[in-house]
Amino acid sequence: MSNSKKRDIAEPRGSTAYRGRPAPMDADFPGTALRSRDFKSGKVLKIDDEFRVAYAWDAGIAIGAYLDGLRDGKLLASVAPGSGRIMVPPRTFCELSWTPSQKLVELPGTGRINTFSLSYVNWDASRRETPLMPAVIELDGASEGMGILHMLGGVDPEKVEIGMAVRAVWRPEPEREGSITDILYFEPIPPPKQKKAAPKKKASSRTKKAARATGRAKS
Repeated sequence: MSNSKKRDIAEPRGSTAYRGRPAPMDADFPGTALRSRDFKSGKVLKIDDEFRVAYAWDAGIAIGAYLDGLRDGKLLASVAPGSGRIMVPPRTFCELSWTPSQKLVELPGTGRINTFSLSYVNWDASRRETPLMPAVIELDGASEGMGILHMLGGVDPEKVEIGMAVRAVWRPEPEREGSITDILYFEPIPPPKQKKAAPKKKASSRTKKAARATGRAKS
C-alpha cells in the first residue's frame, strides 16, 4: 500500500484528503440511488403500516400497593424498622439501613411545597396563557425530604410560596384507575378561621346604680 493510501485511511472525514472525492450518491456503489423526489413522485413503492406491541409491566409489591392505595384515595408510605424512616413512594427496603420494609402506613394527604415552577410552555413547546405549576410536595407524616412531584391548582400563580401548606384534591372515585393522576392536583389549605371574641354586655342602668350604691356604702 502506498504512502498516499495510508494517509487517506488515517485522515478523518472532512479533512483535505477527502476533497474532490465523489459524494456518496455519486459514488460507484452497487444498487440504485434514491432521492426524496423519487418517493414523492411515486417512482418508489412504499407501504405505511402501524405495529402494535402489547406488553405488561409488573409494578412490584411496594409500588403495586401504592397504586392500589391511590385508586382507593389513599397515600401510602412504607416504614423501615431499621432506621424508622417513613418512605414515599413505598419501597421494599430502606437504602440507608438495608433492612426490609413491609409495613405500610397511610399519610394524611397534606404537605408543604418544597419547590415549584411556573411553566408557560406545554410538553410540545407551544406557549400557554396560564402557567402550569409543577411542584415538589413534602408530605406530612413522611420522613424529612420525602415527597412527590405533582401539580398545583386552585391558587393564583403569583401567590404560590415555598412552605405553603397544601392538600391533595382527588378525582371522583369512579374515575380513579390506580395512577398518580388519581390526584388531580394539590391546593392550598385555607388558614383556620379565628373565632371572634364575644362582645361585652353593657351593664344596665339598674346594675350601675347598684354598683354606685355599693361603692358609697364601702366608703
